[in-house]
Amino acid sequence: MGFGVFTSFLVLALFFRPFLCQPPNTDGFFVSDFLQKMGLSSSKVYNFSAAICSWQGVFCEKENVVGLVASGLGLSGLIPDNSIGKLKNLESLDLSNNKITGLPSDFWSLGSLKALNLSSNQISESLSSNIGNFGLLESLDLSSNIFSGIIPEAISSLLSLQVLKLDRNRFESNVPSGILNLHSLVSIDLSSNQLSGSLPDGFVAAFPKLKSLNLAGNGIRGRDSDFTGIKSMTYLNISRNLFQGSVISVFQEPLEVIDLSQNQFQGHISRVHFNSSFNWSHLVYLDLSENHLSGEIFSNLHDAHNLKHLNLAYNRFSQQAFPKISMLSGLEYLNLSETNLIGHILTEISEFASLRTLDLSKNHLNGQIPLLSIKKLQVLDVSNNNLSGDIPVSLLEKLPWMEKFNFSYNNLTLCASEFSPATLQTAFIGSLNSCPIAANPDLFRRKSPQHRGLKLALALAIALVCLLVGLLFLAFGCRRKTRMWAVKQNSYKEEQIISGPFSFQTDSTTWVADVKLATSVPVVIFEKPLLSFTFADLLSATSHFDRGTLLAEGRFGPVYRGFLPGGIHVAVKVLVHGSTMTDQEAARELEHLGRIKHPNLVPLTGYCLAGDQRIAIYDYMENGNLQNLLHDLPLGVQTTEDWSTDTWEEDDNDGIQNVGSEGLLTTWRFRHKIALGTARALAFLHHGCSPPIIHRDFKASSVYLDSNLEPRLSDFGLAKIFGSGLEDEIARGAPGYVPPEFLQLESGSQKTPTPKSDVFGFGVVLFELITGKKPVEDDYPDEKEANLVTWVRALVRKNQGTMAIDPKIHGTGLETQMEEALKIGYLCTADLPSKRPSMQQVVGLLKDIEPVLHQ
Repeated sequence: MGFGVFTSFLVLALFFRPFLCQPPNTDGFFVSDFLQKMGLSSSKVYNFSAAICSWQGVFCEKENVVGLVASGLGLSGLIPDNSIGKLKNLESLDLSNNKITGLPSDFWSLGSLKALNLSSNQISESLSSNIGNFGLLESLDLSSNIFSGIIPEAISSLLSLQVLKLDRNRFESNVPSGILNLHSLVSIDLSSNQLSGSLPDGFVAAFPKLKSLNLAGNGIRGRDSDFTGIKSMTYLNISRNLFQGSVISVFQEPLEVIDLSQNQFQGHISRVHFNSSFNWSHLVYLDLSENHLSGEIFSNLHDAHNLKHLNLAYNRFSQQAFPKISMLSGLEYLNLSETNLIGHILTEISEFASLRTLDLSKNHLNGQIPLLSIKKLQVLDVSNNNLSGDIPVSLLEKLPWMEKFNFSYNNLTLCASEFSPATLQTAFIGSLNSCPIAANPDLFRRKSPQHRGLKLALALAIALVCLLVGLLFLAFGCRRKTRMWAVKQNSYKEEQIISGPFSFQTDSTTWVADVKLATSVPVVIFEKPLLSFTFADLLSATSHFDRGTLLAEGRFGPVYRGFLPGGIHVAVKVLVHGSTMTDQEAARELEHLGRIKHPNLVPLTGYCLAGDQRIAIYDYMENGNLQNLLHDLPLGVQTTEDWSTDTWEEDDNDGIQNVGSEGLLTTWRFRHKIALGTARALAFLHHGCSPPIIHRDFKASSVYLDSNLEPRLSDFGLAKIFGSGLEDEIARGAPGYVPPEFLQLESGSQKTPTPKSDVFGFGVVLFELITGKKPVEDDYPDEKEANLVTWVRALVRKNQGTMAIDPKIHGTGLETQMEEALKIGYLCTADLPSKRPSMQQVVGLLKDIEPVLHQ
């Protein structure tokens, strides 16, 4: 009997041991209860039976817990009530780098907190106005969570706050005016959210102690005057927003880091020296890329001798020689891409021993590539210039150890045998192979004269037979290859059909160019105004708009491939649906579209007004469109807006050479590159054009790859040329790309497309890139009546996004980046347009997950 009672008591003691480790209603009890309920088990580090103040990460005063560091312990789920919310003396709490999803109601009673770090968790709720209870708080870090909604005005009560980090969340609306009360702030980071509107008046001047301000990756509007009154600030990053005004006003003491990239600043930066007392010697980092700056690159660069990072790419500078930068020998990053440079690359750049990145692409530089200090160089891009001569041998030997390099579209020479075909096709396009020919030593040995005459005769006979056979093959091959183009062009020239009207037929439409004399109708080519082309040249270039030159038939009309005189390779889009504009109005609109330039837009080369027909002429895109590449569609399955057949050229076996997704599109890096480039194109149309341009029909077949494998968006701005009938048709969109607000329209009602309509289409394309699936009529596991959007959004909501990732790109990059990209697509495809981010914000989000480049 006694033994049975003892056994029962022992079992009960073991059962209740976890709850007896710490006395109830003590700090030790609350902490241990919190850790256990969040998934942490007892260990040598956290021995729950030991005294609480002996635990790692626990700091006490008089047996009261005043500090708790539980970072990176794998804690997951919702923090329970009656746990850490009961630590009345807690002054410092660090729960960063876990998987916490929510906060308890008693959390806001921790009125003694001075430092709170909840960063890098998965907290998905709005920030409670009870944050104002933390009146003693000096440091608040909620970064890298999923907080949404507005930043509450109650933040104005945190009068002791010195550090505010709310970056990488989903906060929206305006920056609250209550923040102006926080005069003790030293650092503010609100980057990578969905903030909009303007900054409160006197924003910068309200913080006399502020040293660091980061507002990057939002949609905040403002002017240069918002940054007057800088007193202590050394770090300023307002990139990827909508700030305007003179760039000169932003250069103020004592700034050391300035990032104004991807805004709408204007002015001549060469005047900074004359209009301000800015001390260039303090500057360490300067990024002014993708603005509207003009004039010359400033001449007083030599004063910035401590500069490490300089990016002036993609502005509107006037044509100028390579800047004198000899005093910037400490540079580690230099990007002067598309800054209108001419002449030679200065040899003094060879003295830059710390240089890691050098981008001089898309300029008009000539001469040879100088010797570069290659010890630390990791990224080099000199593509799209007029450089010539041999690439330095020392540089070629360094390339295999570099992250990225590109020498394409120059007149450079190298020994191609040193590189793989894939590298030659991406990094040396247009380069000349000049490998030395090694002599065969056997040729110099004396041969025996025996049977020399017989051998010579036999060799001549064999050579003659081979020559005859080769000529026969060549004759048949040429005849076959050219029968469609050459014969038709010759027959056209013989007929000399130059009088109209002209009628042309495709499978779906017949269109007429009411032109009396083809040679009297001019063709305007923007970049070559001195060339005198006419409608007759278009007829010749397209073999009289023959079906054999037809690339596709889209919503706007048929697209033909052609070669204008001088070998200009073009895609000719006939806008057959008619237009409500007069010829003058249409010409003015097409001229406007021709002036819109961006590295990720298909450039409009020219146009022709042939009677009632408006004909748009584009650069020919050599590598097809995204839909065909991603879904492996051959020529016979072309969809709307396919301009290119380079991807599907006929070979000698009447086969189709489809590059498909078995090559480049099987890597996460390349798919991310397409997503980021396309996002930049839409962001430029929405935020960089005045008035903004809405695409109205964004889909995978609108995205092309140029000869440099850069993504380019087509058909922007064309909808305006047509009447409301076509605009309504375009607003309805392609299946799978139509935003919910258009699907829910009542009969007879109309809705105007907005930039958020384009954002939804981009989200669908982003899903396509990550999943490899079509928007509709594809295999969506576990979903019978779903489309791509509903399937992926359901997986993301259940934190099962990895199930949607295309198996072809598994293992080619970080899976966490792919999951983040799915979450970006989730934001873009929100049901309510107001919940979708702007494209400028999307660019910032995609840049945050950009894969590391390796060549």
